[in-house]
Amino acid sequence: MPVPVPQQRGVPAAETPHGADLTVLVIEDDPAGSITGPELSAAAGTRVRIRTARNLTEAGRLLTDDVDCILLDLALPAPTTTATATTTTPDHRPEPAPGRADELAVLTHVLRIAPLHAVLVLTAQDDTELAAEAVRVGAQDYLFRGELDARVLSRAIRYAVERKRADLAQHQLTESGLRAQENARLERGLLPTPLLEGSDLSFAARYRPGRSRALLGGDFYDTVRTPDGTVHAMIGDVCGHGPDEAALGVELRIAWRALTLAGLCGDQLLSTLQQVLEHERQSEEIFATLCTVDIAPDGRRAGLCLAGHPAPLLARRGRPARLLPYEDGGPALGLLPRARWPRRQVELGAEWSLMMYTDGLIEGRAGAGSSQRLGQDGMVAMVNSRLEQGLAGEELLEAAVAEVRERHGGELTDDVAVLLLGRDPERIRRRGRSASRPGPVSAAPPATAPASVQRPPLYGP
Repeated sequence: MPVPVPQQRGVPAAETPHGADLTVLVIEDDPAGSITGPELSAAAGTRVRIRTARNLTEAGRLLTDDVDCILLDLALPAPTTTATATTTTPDHRPEPAPGRADELAVLTHVLRIAPLHAVLVLTAQDDTELAAEAVRVGAQDYLFRGELDARVLSRAIRYAVERKRADLAQHQLTESGLRAQENARLERGLLPTPLLEGSDLSFAARYRPGRSRALLGGDFYDTVRTPDGTVHAMIGDVCGHGPDEAALGVELRIAWRALTLAGLCGDQLLSTLQQVLEHERQSEEIFATLCTVDIAPDGRRAGLCLAGHPAPLLARRGRPARLLPYEDGGPALGLLPRARWPRRQVELGAEWSLMMYTDGLIEGRAGAGSSQRLGQDGMVAMVNSRLEQGLAGEELLEAAVAEVRERHGGELTDDVAVLLLGRDPERIRRRGRSASRPGPVSAAPPATAPASVQRPPLYGP
């Protein structure tokens, strides 16, 4: 006759608070009933309710949600059938040692049908090795039949329940840690690697998600160089900064890169991206802002498109940084079904730095304790002060982001992404002279990619 498998509860017995009350299911075939409730109830004030089963079939019917611990006699006959527990908790218990499988068959059966319950085993006093093997296989503790003192048994039951609780907590902690590591690897792999090989432009970026313990937020950016020498850069922001927004941001970034490499630009590209957003978003209220630039191969001019996004900051040698024009921008993606996004031509000059950013950089407080936001004007003044100090590239971004956090008085609550592209004629000339000098012939390619195309680092927690 098949042994019934009880439905396991979602909350393990060891995690269910019962105060001083415990319910124990005793599985033994002793007709005399050596374990009785009144004796245990009198021990140290602990109230233990006893439920007795004479065989595994009866135990399957009595194994309900209110059972805290199972007291199992290893002398019970081995089960004739194998049951599988209907529980989502993985069972990674070790197999019994060779030669012990038959002796522990009743225990392994109980562990399968009750993986979330504490288990105490009873064995003969002269069989210490079998008792120890039972604990190795999955029991919380063992007792000898000759020492069933009420006080000892009461203490052993409580210890088994607490140990099972600790085992389950450790198992859940380990699983949580593994999931966190896997998620971190996945998110890190979704961060962009700029494709700028062959370009004379410098590149720097900083990214910080607003979500705690995350690597991705709703902000996204990317940079690629097409075969004609044009450098395309983009930065965007999906409203909100949860996991759904992070996933949508990755989809939009990958779609932008694919469309850009396919030759789309300006209004045609943004219209297609809006279609992607409309198909992939969770609700019609979700929208995304976007800023795109395409820098000509000579590096002296660029096309600019704004979709509800803050205008980039342009700094040229000998002049203070200023915001690029934003009057001709279009609406955010996902707001108007037939919107248009005009492309404005911008003169960059011979030497320049172009900073693209998301609103997380400008929506922090202007000072600790202040209710006023930093805003674009405050950001421009802050960047100009850093430029006067001679900062550029990575150092400029590090200092700007650090000052924004300091003014805010702590960690920023919104996602922050900042992208910095620059052109330095002197640096280009130095690279040209270095490339023209004959050097040793290398038999193998470099072990790492050039710094300009490596994935930018994260900052913050």
